[in-house]
Amino acid sequence: MGKCLSCCEKPVPPGASHATASQPLHAPPLARPYTVLALDSKESSKLQQQHLLQQTPPGPADSLISSGGPTSAEKKMFTPYSKLPPTKRSTNGESKRTPVAAVTGGGSGVGVGREISEAKIVALFEKYRDEEEDAILEDGMEHFLSDLGVQPDEFVVLLIAWKCQAATMCRFSRTEFVRGCQAMLADSIKSLQGRFPELKAEARGRPEFKDLYRWTYKFGLDSETGQRTLPLDMAISLWRLVFSQNSPPVLERWLEFLEKHLNIRGIPKDTWDMFLNFTEQVGEDLSSYDDTEAWPSLLDDFVEFENDRQNQNVKTD
Repeated sequence: MGKCLSCCEKPVPPGASHATASQPLHAPPLARPYTVLALDSKESSKLQQQHLLQQTPPGPADSLISSGGPTSAEKKMFTPYSKLPPTKRSTNGESKRTPVAAVTGGGSGVGVGREISEAKIVALFEKYRDEEEDAILEDGMEHFLSDLGVQPDEFVVLLIAWKCQAATMCRFSRTEFVRGCQAMLADSIKSLQGRFPELKAEARGRPEFKDLYRWTYKFGLDSETGQRTLPLDMAISLWRLVFSQNSPPVLERWLEFLEKHLNIRGIPKDTWDMFLNFTEQVGEDLSSYDDTEAWPSLLDDFVEFENDRQNQNVKTD
């Protein structure tokens, strides 16, 4: 089967004893018979290096194993670090690391472990895009909402438009639609439907609802005509819609007051914004309303109207 390591014994010099000649080269001890066809100089050098490594004193890593664990000084040298997020291969062949926020949920806890495809979002947009304009218009919007299984006047539709930061009703530009789907971590109809509960839960947060509320005013304006005041009928519809998840006690009386006064043609932005503060600061019976504060005049008129109505309902003996 070939020559064993004994063939590599040193030649016997003249005058040397047979015992000296029979000593083999210094090779690492073998646990089992080891045969080779030939042993060249490279292999011999390799065996010698292995032999030297076996004779090397144990290092820090060996001491850790033999002692059963690191010492306090060694712990500083072997401080553990958290693993980086997994890498994924992009379509152009380059390695692209998934953002930490996408893996951990970005601190909010929403969307943990979700991966979305921008190509799928674009394909979804193309499904509803208008033939002549690079946007989803009224017909495409109806088709889109029908596939989602929702009605145009549902609260979740307002939330989707808010996430898209849409500038106009019944219209999503390509940028708005892609941006909104990315913000909602959704790239299909099914994944959008699955986000409905989370969108509603998010809107219950005070800062999030405040942002949604103020954005809704701009959303209701007709930007094409440069409209700057929200028409009354539109304002009433949007007030009912934006408060549909958590309606303040005073809302219906406020809307009734507006509907009875036909001379009110529009709602300025400051009145819209301050009404949210009004619902938070003034009690249901309006007793904590202070007319010396800088409230819009329309709110002053409403409180006066309500006080007069309550006084008329008081029965006197």
